[in-house]
Amino acid sequence: MTEILLPLWDTFLLTLRDVVPIAAILFGFQLGVLKRPIANPKKVIAGFAYVIVGLSLFLVGLEKALFPIGDMMATQLTSKEFIGAADHNVIVWSDYYWVYIFAFAIGFSTTVAEPSLIAVAIKANEVSGGAIGVQGLRFSVALGVAIGISLGCYRIVVGDPIQYYILAGYVIVVIQTFFAPKMIVPLAYDSGGVTTSTVTVPLVAALGLGLATNVPGRDPLIDGFGLIAFASLFPMISVMSYAQIVEYLNSKKTKKESLDAL
Repeated sequence: MTEILLPLWDTFLLTLRDVVPIAAILFGFQLGVLKRPIANPKKVIAGFAYVIVGLSLFLVGLEKALFPIGDMMATQLTSKEFIGAADHNVIVWSDYYWVYIFAFAIGFSTTVAEPSLIAVAIKANEVSGGAIGVQGLRFSVALGVAIGISLGCYRIVVGDPIQYYILAGYVIVVIQTFFAPKMIVPLAYDSGGVTTSTVTVPLVAALGLGLATNVPGRDPLIDGFGLIAFASLFPMISVMSYAQIVEYLNSKKTKKESLDAL
């Protein structure tokens, strides 16, 4: 019992230390700068208490469950017995196809469940008057993350420098920015940020580090990190692509209706 409660208490104290300055800034500006009372102070205080307790439990859960599971999955998926490689020291990228499939699946599922993405999708739907669909945005972002993480795992396996992939990706983003519907561009850029949040990051980081640790010749420090960059970059591409496809289909439909009317 002590083994469970002691880490939880230590994490609670660390979380309290991190959250209190945020609360102090918010209350300080509200009372000292704006000079207005806080609406529903009891609910606000209770909310901060929920945040502290929730973050503490979440961080302990990461340490006890998500990180070990991610590392364990990477270890098992890259083991010589599982991939069936004749010589485990000779790396053939196609031998790791289950890693790419797992990366795609975990990237898609964790992004769909990401609370911050759900919040952004709902707000975007409200502001756009329903023009931006909640599910359409969520699934397009999730697809981008899934593709990005899979490509990032491929990069770790083959050992390519990360900067080439990132530079090429941002070139695509810049080009798409000029052609995508203007209303979707800022949202696409924000979508890249909301994916790197509470659910996605722990599993993706654990997967990258575990993969780099178990692939021969890879350095966990150099090769293990960087998957989060892929998870942030590719949603921008997928969201703008989604908007461009929808715009094209709508214009095609409108054109057909105009011709039928004639």
